[in-house]
Amino acid sequence: MIRATSFQGKAVAVFGLGSSGIAAARALMAGGAIVSAWDDGVAGREAAKRESVPLVDLSQADWSRFAALVLAPGVPLTHPEPHWTVQRARASDVEIIGDIEIFARERAKVAPNAPFIAITGTNGKSTTTALIAHILRYAGHDVQLGGNIGYPVLTLDEPSPGRFHVIEMSSFQIDLTPTLKPTIGVMLNITPDHLDRHGSIEGYAAVKERLVQGAEVAAVGVDDAYALAMLQRRVQAGPAIAFSAEKSLAPGYSLLDGTIICSNREALAVKLASLGGIATLRGKHNAQNALAAVAAVRECLNWIGQSSDLDWQGALTSFPGLPHRMEEIGRIGKVVFVNDSKATNADSTEKALLSFPRDVFWIVGGRPKAGGIAALERHFGGIAKAYLIGESSDEFARTLDGKVDYARSGTLDAAVMAASRDALSNSGPEPVVLLSPACASYDQFRNFEVRGDSFRQLVGGLSGIVMRRAS
Repeated sequence: MIRATSFQGKAVAVFGLGSSGIAAARALMAGGAIVSAWDDGVAGREAAKRESVPLVDLSQADWSRFAALVLAPGVPLTHPEPHWTVQRARASDVEIIGDIEIFARERAKVAPNAPFIAITGTNGKSTTTALIAHILRYAGHDVQLGGNIGYPVLTLDEPSPGRFHVIEMSSFQIDLTPTLKPTIGVMLNITPDHLDRHGSIEGYAAVKERLVQGAEVAAVGVDDAYALAMLQRRVQAGPAIAFSAEKSLAPGYSLLDGTIICSNREALAVKLASLGGIATLRGKHNAQNALAAVAAVRECLNWIGQSSDLDWQGALTSFPGLPHRMEEIGRIGKVVFVNDSKATNADSTEKALLSFPRDVFWIVGGRPKAGGIAALERHFGGIAKAYLIGESSDEFARTLDGKVDYARSGTLDAAVMAASRDALSNSGPEPVVLLSPACASYDQFRNFEVRGDSFRQLVGGLSGIVMRRAS
C-alpha cells in the first residue's frame, strides 16, 4: 500500500466507498490524515466499516475543516450536474481530487523520477496497459499494474527509482488528477463516449488531452482526427512520438507488412517485431494497441537512460491477452472458440468481426444498446450463422432477416451447442464460434465477466475440446 503522507495531519473527506475509495481512505489514514468517509449507498458504508474506515455523514459535516475531497471516479464532477459533495466542496473552496492524484503527489515527493506510464483513450486501454506491463516484466523489470484495470493505484507498492508504475486512466480519473505528470503519457484514440459525463465529445477529448499535455513524453495514436490534433498541439510544448496502424510514419511507430517498425526523421526504420500469428493480438485494433505498448516501453526506457534493446518478438508472442477480450479459449480440431464477452456494443463487436472475416458462427444478444447491430451490416458477409440470445432477439432478428442465416437460441447454453455443431460441419479452414454479444449482459448475467465465464464453462464441456489456459 502507498501511504498518503502528503496529507499528514490534515482533515480529508472521502466520498464513494468502492474499492478505490476504501483504498484511498486507508492510504490517507496510514499517512496520518484525519479521514471522514461517506457513501450514499449502504453497501459502500458497510464495506468501509469492515475495513475500519471512519464514517462521517458528509451532508452534516463542517466542510471548512477539510483540506481536500477525494472523490470516486464514478461520481459526477460536472455533468449531468455536480454531485452534492462536489457542490459542498466548491462552496467551501475545498480542492477535489481522486486517488491517482494522491499517487502523483506521493511520487513527486518520494521518487519524482520513478518511471510512470499512464494510458488513456476510448478503446483498447486495458489491453495496451496489460501489454505494457507484460513487456516490462518479460524484460525483467519490477512492475506495478493498476488504476482503471486490476488494483486501485493506492494498493500498489510505493514509487521507487527502479519500479515502473503502469496505470490505466479513464477520463473520470484524469479529471480528478490536476498534477498528472507521467513519464510517458499514452493516448490511443478518441471516439464518442461518456458524453453524459462530459457534455460533448469536445469536452471529453479536452479532459483526455490533459494526460498528453502533462507527460514528459507523449505517445499519441494518429488514426483519428481528435488524437491527431492533440499530437499537433503537444509537439509545440514538448517531446512527443506518434504511432499508427493505418499509415507509415517518419518519425514514429507504424506497420510494414504486419511488422512493427520505428522510423526516425530520415525514414531509417528499425524492425522490432511481427504481429503475424499472435492470437492474442488479432485485428487492426490490437495492432494499434501493440504499437502503443512498444512505443511506450521503448520511449520510457530511452527517457530514463536504460537500454531499449529488448526481445520484442518474444515479449509480444508470449502475451496471454485479457479475459473476455478476443480471448481464444479452446479448439476442437480446426474450430476455434473465442470469448469476446467484453464487447457490449456494436463498435466493440465490429473489431471482432473484422478480425475474423469468414466462417463466423456468431453468438449475439443481451440487453441492447441504442442502434443495436445495424451498423455492423457491412460485415454480415463473413457470418455463416448467428445465434440470438437474450432480450434483443426480436430486434436483432429484424436486422438480420434476409441478410444472415440465424437461429433464435434464447440462452447461451443453447447457442453454444448449436454453434459448435454447425461450426464442426463447416468446410472452411478455421471456423470460429464467436461470443461477441454487442449488448449489455444484465438481462441474463450479472456482468460481462460472468457471461464470459459461463461461455468458457460451456465450451469446456464440449466433446473433444482442447482448452487454453485462462489468462
